[in-house]
Amino acid sequence: MASTTFSGPVTSTNGFVGAVTGNVTGNVTGFVDVPVYTVATAPDASGYSAGTIIVITDGNAGAGTLAYSDGTNWIASASGATAASS
Repeated sequence: MASTTFSGPVTSTNGFVGAVTGNVTGNVTGFVDVPVYTVATAPDASGYSAGTIIVITDGNAGAGTLAYSDGTNWIASASGATAASS
């Protein structure tokens, strides 16, 4: 598989696609735009590999949280519990 090295900033208007199951590795400088959902609108976490991250605006007992998929559920990073609105 070929690889490409860039020496300057790279701007993507529609995300990056990694070589293996969508993974992108390496250092990131600047902002990372993460998809935002509510508990009710979040996609099924089982459809995403463990470690996929999203923001759930009401997933930390009603407060916003960064959440990650454990392969089954979205886990609220603030509490370590399954993301829930209450």
